[in-house]
Amino acid sequence: MKITHVEVIPIRIPLKPARHMVTALGWHTESKYLLVRVGTDAGIEGVGEATVMPNWSGETVWGAKAILDNVLAPSVIGADPVDIEEVDRRMDKTARHNWFAKSAIEMACWDIAGKVANKPVYELLGGAVRPLTIRCRFSMGAYEVDRARARALELVAEGFTTIKVKVGGKAEDDIARVRTVREAIGPDLGLTIDANCGWDVDTAIRCVNALEDCRIALNEQPTPDGDYGGLARCRRETKPPVMADDMCFDMIHARELIRNNACDLISVYPGKNGGIRKSKAIVEFAGQHGVKCSIGSNLEWDVGTAAMLHLVVACPNMAVEEFPGDILGPVYHEVRIAKNPIDIRGPLVTLSERPGLGVDVDWDIVREHTLSM
Repeated sequence: MKITHVEVIPIRIPLKPARHMVTALGWHTESKYLLVRVGTDAGIEGVGEATVMPNWSGETVWGAKAILDNVLAPSVIGADPVDIEEVDRRMDKTARHNWFAKSAIEMACWDIAGKVANKPVYELLGGAVRPLTIRCRFSMGAYEVDRARARALELVAEGFTTIKVKVGGKAEDDIARVRTVREAIGPDLGLTIDANCGWDVDTAIRCVNALEDCRIALNEQPTPDGDYGGLARCRRETKPPVMADDMCFDMIHARELIRNNACDLISVYPGKNGGIRKSKAIVEFAGQHGVKCSIGSNLEWDVGTAAMLHLVVACPNMAVEEFPGDILGPVYHEVRIAKNPIDIRGPLVTLSERPGLGVDVDWDIVREHTLSM
């Protein structure tokens, strides 16, 4: 079987107003992403998703479409889509980085491989090591304190037992927001923070230590991108476990984090890491060095979310029971793109047992939301 064609479709879908995301990186009120359809000479098609954000990986919907159309897609024509390693090799040979763009083709190939084998992707990854229903945390934007308090109470009522609060701005505002959420949710529920590289090292240490009485369960990406020593210092001088996210896109980054003893956990997900296979490799490498992993999010749609779930279900070192991750992206959006959407009920997300990624895209809805380039 060979890949015969790749179609790249840019789409724009707004977020629900109540779920607009505010972080140290700015506002996220709409998603301009890409869907990728990979066709074969056997008539079997796979679908992938590129959740590109310029302030995250540097990739834009326009740039990702251009490199997919003109560089990455031509490189995989004629390849066997079931040979994921060869597909990755071809793409890596033609272009560096561009993690999210590459991941879309790679996801689609896993989708094809699962359909060929009549198995869900997690079976191709080694089989399920945990239930297909995963409990998630909710990622709350960096809201002013009154909105943060009200939102926290709503989330508790919806059944969330772990809430992540975005920080990384003005220290006093961040501290007040986190304290407000802790007061609202009570002493027993999980509370994590995420600065998205927004604090400098000294500010991170000062803020986290000032919040010691709030019992922070996880301190995600508190320090600037690329400063492995700074992240290690923050880990040494504060108590909560430290998670690296924004500074770990590939295996090179993972090795540097571990070499510098910079973190207790690494946040992985297929889009950020260039695909499911590369995410799995990072998870296994981290586990060999005593570093746990959990799942992060770029507010994916159903295709990307399915890829994340297959990874979580198949990897023992995805410590989502101890450190819940984010797999709720589809319900942040005003429109779902799937005929058979991922089952998301409050904090609980359930993966199907259908072959491949298990998501059938509703192409009529996609056409309604196609972005003019």
